Amino acid sequence: MSTATPELGRRRKVGLEGPQHRASGTGLGTPAPGEGYALTMADRECKKLTFEHAHDLEDVTVGVAGVAAKRASVVSRGPTLSDVHVAMDVFGLRDATPISRETTKPFCGLAHSYAALRRFVDAVSPVLLTTGANDAASSH
Repeated sequence: MSTATPELGRRRKVGLEGPQHRASGTGLGTPAPGEGYALTMADRECKKLTFEHAHDLEDVTVGVAGVAAKRASVVSRGPTLSDVHVAMDVFGLRDATPISRETTKPFCGLAHSYAALRRFVDAVSPVLLTTGANDAASSH
């Protein structure tokens, strides 16, 4: 993003300039605006689910929020409710009631370990999140 030429003697507006090359790699994530809101939406949606073991709710909520934030960041926008629904559908969370321990097994411990959450989110393919009936471009 280019900024207007600064007035004589004024410094450039550093806050308006992004890095020329965004860092990428394992564990770095994909930043997007308002990713924290994904956790709020995931919390609301996951509380509507019924779990065989109620203590799985926290781990599933954090995992769904992370995947929803990743989906939104792939197209450089903030998260929406459809991102949360797609994240839940990737793991079949809206298909079964009550949700079995087998379904929640990949989410185990995510609420208590940032490193585990990063590995979990990094393992989900961006292509899986942005193709099919729930296309990311159509969820604005």
